[in-house]
Amino acid sequence: MTIPDFETLAYDEGDDGVAVVTMNRPTVHNAFNSLMQRELHTLWRALRRHDPVRCIVLTGAGDKAFCTGIDRMEQMGGEGDETTDPDVVGSGATPFMFNDPGDNIGPKSCDLWKPVIAAVNGMACGGAFYMLGEVEFIVAADHATFFDPHVTYGMTAAFEPIHMAGITPFPEIMRLSLLGNYERMSAQRAHQIGMVSEVVADDQLPARARELAAIIASQPKLAIEGTVRAIWSTRSMPQREAVRLGYAYVAMGTSQDSIAEGQKLFSSGKRVEWKLR
Repeated sequence: MTIPDFETLAYDEGDDGVAVVTMNRPTVHNAFNSLMQRELHTLWRALRRHDPVRCIVLTGAGDKAFCTGIDRMEQMGGEGDETTDPDVVGSGATPFMFNDPGDNIGPKSCDLWKPVIAAVNGMACGGAFYMLGEVEFIVAADHATFFDPHVTYGMTAAFEPIHMAGITPFPEIMRLSLLGNYERMSAQRAHQIGMVSEVVADDQLPARARELAAIIASQPKLAIEGTVRAIWSTRSMPQREAVRLGYAYVAMGTSQDSIAEGQKLFSSGKRVEWKLR
């Protein structure tokens, strides 16, 4: 399978099973327009059956922003391409045909169950949470910030903070949502509350995210994807019901081949050189 070329995304695939996806609109802080939404949807769907890639790093071009959400100049009635863009917010006759960007840009919403690590380099706000709420974990540069400007601009903050509610304590996502543009959460605070897994120096971010992705990609594919699917599928279930469903995912996500792959490492006598975090 050949990954298509994109206008708004940069794609780099290594021979170690890792692909780096970069939102590439730095002049607008990597805000997504309708084209980027469609390209992200196409890419996530293509990666489902692209076997050479086993783990993905998602980041933004430059060091000012990971993503600042929807491109308001194009999709909120500003001076842009709103006359031809089919997905301009509010362009429908009723609110019931609204095209939610989250249907296109989040990997899980596009049915991709390969691990995705977000490398956040700068601002991440608003619509960026569609993606951050659907990755396995976040590694952030020490200058990264998180905020949601919806209420400041007269809009209810709903979809985006709901996506983040699964990885952010309730009072923290409420504070972030209600203070709008008047306060930003630092990478250090996001790490304190568990929203961000690790904070690194800005110049170390790409290498660190890729290092983690390569470790994940080096392990048996079926076990990795089975683990991702099992935990995501049961995160909103009561604990006992989730444990019972776990048996099904163990059965689907384990095979004699994957066990043999793991046993080969164990039997070799070579031990993994682990690091303490």
